[in-house]
Amino acid sequence: MLKQFLIIFGFLALGELTVYITGIKLPSCIIGMVLLTAALKLKWVKLESVSKISKFLLDNLGFFFVPPGVALMLYFDLIKAELLPIIAATVISTVVVLIVSGHTHQLMRKLLKHKSDKNGVPEK
Repeated sequence: MLKQFLIIFGFLALGELTVYITGIKLPSCIIGMVLLTAALKLKWVKLESVSKISKFLLDNLGFFFVPPGVALMLYFDLIKAELLPIIAATVISTVVVLIVSGHTHQLMRKLLKHKSDKNGVPEK
């Protein structure tokens, strides 16, 4: 399991290095996981090489939210003061995501239907 742990953290370090060298404005953990995903897709890393540690981390995911949740309690006064803007931003962003997702889905269905009609293949 140590080997699997080192692979995961190796890609995290690779993400850190990428951010440091390029100055890209993305979280290094996201870049590291994208690189790991690419390595898995290209079969440079075998799924079996990271499956046990991945399952362990996913099974214990809730545990990783405890420190941020506790730290959030330090800011209850700030949250209370800005509660209305927080709620408004949450509601508005949720509605925007729903609308954009719905329109994107409809557009993709139309494009796929048009493509299948053009090729004479019935849509699945």
